[in-house]
Amino acid sequence: MAQDTISTGSTPNPTRALGLSTIAFTVCFAVWTIFSIIGVALKDQLGLTETQFGLLIGTPVLTGSLVRIVLGIWTDRRGGRLVYTLTMLAAAVATALLAFAQTYEQLLLAALGVGLAGGSFAVGVAYVSRFYPAGKQGTALGIFGVGNVGAAVTKFLAPFVMLAWGWQSVALVWAAALVVMAAIFWFGTEDDPVTVQRRQSGQPQRSLAAEFAPLRNAQVWRFALYYFFAFGAFVALTLWLPRYLIGVYGFDIATAGIVAAAYSIPASIFRAYGGTLSDKVGARTVLYWTFGVSAFCALLLSLPTADYVVDGIHGPVRFHFELAPWAFIGLVFVLGFFMSLGKAAVFKHIPAYYPDNVGAVGGLVGMIGGLGGFVLPLLFGFLNDLTGIWTSCFAALLVLILVSLGLMHSAVRRRERQLVAQPA
Repeated sequence: MAQDTISTGSTPNPTRALGLSTIAFTVCFAVWTIFSIIGVALKDQLGLTETQFGLLIGTPVLTGSLVRIVLGIWTDRRGGRLVYTLTMLAAAVATALLAFAQTYEQLLLAALGVGLAGGSFAVGVAYVSRFYPAGKQGTALGIFGVGNVGAAVTKFLAPFVMLAWGWQSVALVWAAALVVMAAIFWFGTEDDPVTVQRRQSGQPQRSLAAEFAPLRNAQVWRFALYYFFAFGAFVALTLWLPRYLIGVYGFDIATAGIVAAAYSIPASIFRAYGGTLSDKVGARTVLYWTFGVSAFCALLLSLPTADYVVDGIHGPVRFHFELAPWAFIGLVFVLGFFMSLGKAAVFKHIPAYYPDNVGAVGGLVGMIGGLGGFVLPLLFGFLNDLTGIWTSCFAALLVLILVSLGLMHSAVRRRERQLVAQPA
């Protein structure tokens, strides 16, 4: 099986493969979320509506999501070292071209190419998992997922680059970083053990039907829904928070970027802890905690600022509810922390249940999760335009969490009844 230790005549270096894959994913993720900062300037420059703004920042996420299943299968068949390098170079070209876009339509077209950077996740998962046995894959993939911190890199650095030299400079600098990282990755890594063995033995490629076969399982699609929240909502909030903080609390772009970056860091770094925790106590337990605490946070965050009047004993009694900035930031940080645990827990399941189809299954789950990062900002913008209530975005997340929790619990109880019904 794919996660078994394979003799290749040389000793593979899992630590180097994991380390460089994680750094590469960090750079890719920084590029993938570039519109969270430059999009704010473009919104004012082009006079975009909330919905247009949501489409712009979500377009790279769309591309990065849709290509994940293709890149995942390509990685299973050709090896992660080659696919990872080519993906970074292609994304670098598109990011550089972004600097020369003049209209909203041209920006959207360039954003489609920028999104290739987000497809690197499926490549990295399939590549890294082949270097580790099953008992350590949760931890390894959790560490790899720390590359989500690339969003914080963009939040911290892009505002200062943009204020100093303009948003076009951000695109050119980020493109150059991708090219450098692609070269480092190609010359610093080696092919994974499965690819090496296949090449040495002359083993034929599996059919595409065999690659896609597990995608018929309902379980795979449940994993995808969980990841739609744990990862998709994380990406959506990473992109949406600067706009939210500016609109609700009057933060300037630099401060809003720093706060959003601070949200991204624990929501990324603790993914490694989520992987270790999933190895120790089980991914299912971690997901229960993720959905439970996230539902509580989303409920509080969805309550809009309001004045209430009730009939009291001696006449009307007035109450005022409003989340102070510190309370809002604290709740969002807690939400991000449990999202990070949930992301790791979902991907702990995949090599355990589908060891020979990590690329396909991981690609599909990653694709659906990434689509959450595209669909949810659009939904947030639409709800803002429709209701005029900023907190409507968190009300939408609350519904998503409760649906995911309900489906997971139903599946768990159904499996428990099947085990009880089996003859001893």
